[in-house]
Amino acid sequence: MRLHKSEAAFFLFIAVILAAGVMIFHAYDVLFSIANGLAEPERYADVAYLSKLLFATGLLLATGLVFGLFFIFPLIRRQVREENKLRAMTETLSARSQKLEYAALTDALTGMQNRRYFDDALKEYLGEFRRIEKPVGLMIVDLDHFKQINDTHGHDIGDEVLRAVAGCLKDMTRYHDVVARLGGEEFAVVAPNMDVDTLVRFAERIRKAVAGMVIVSGSVRLKVTASVGLAVWDRKENADGLFRRADQQLYQAKKTGRNRVCA
Repeated sequence: MRLHKSEAAFFLFIAVILAAGVMIFHAYDVLFSIANGLAEPERYADVAYLSKLLFATGLLLATGLVFGLFFIFPLIRRQVREENKLRAMTETLSARSQKLEYAALTDALTGMQNRRYFDDALKEYLGEFRRIEKPVGLMIVDLDHFKQINDTHGHDIGDEVLRAVAGCLKDMTRYHDVVARLGGEEFAVVAPNMDVDTLVRFAERIRKAVAGMVIVSGSVRLKVTASVGLAVWDRKENADGLFRRADQQLYQAKKTGRNRVCA
């Protein structure tokens, strides 16, 4: 059985008491041996008094030993058990908290980041890139006629489509881009360090990749398209203002025929 530090220290303390007790009783024996060889009565009385002191000290040590073994040690042992239980409980709660935090920031259907994560990340990016004076691009991607897919093939097929599009977006974006599902069939990409022309080319590649996918689920084969709205941060507006501009461009892409990029 592995001992806790407090338990090991306690047993060391007990060992010291035992050693002191052994030495006292040995001294007691030696003292009486000397006393038997003394001729003067008054010297013998002093030795007898000293022997009583040694005996009383031995009794105190024995009392401390019994008290420590049968009262203090059980208390230490109980505290160690409670501490171990508390540590295990803390570790369990910490792991559960991490899982809940991950779940709170992750879209359950697609496994990508959710709206809450996107909102926080966009604000953080704008704060950092304001300091280094670099552009931040925002892309909002919305699947065209997605309601028809759900109505015609059912929500299970619609979920397959969303997962496939999410995988495409992850594959097409860079490691430092933020890719999130905002809700429904709408996704967003925060693309730092991209000006308008670069962002448009990037969005066109994504649009073509989505349009080129063939989603197969059982006997169903589907192709989908996406409309994309873009905006590049002007270094003055906040995150909500940037999002509104990109959303306006998405509306324009939908209005002018879908399956296109508007910036």
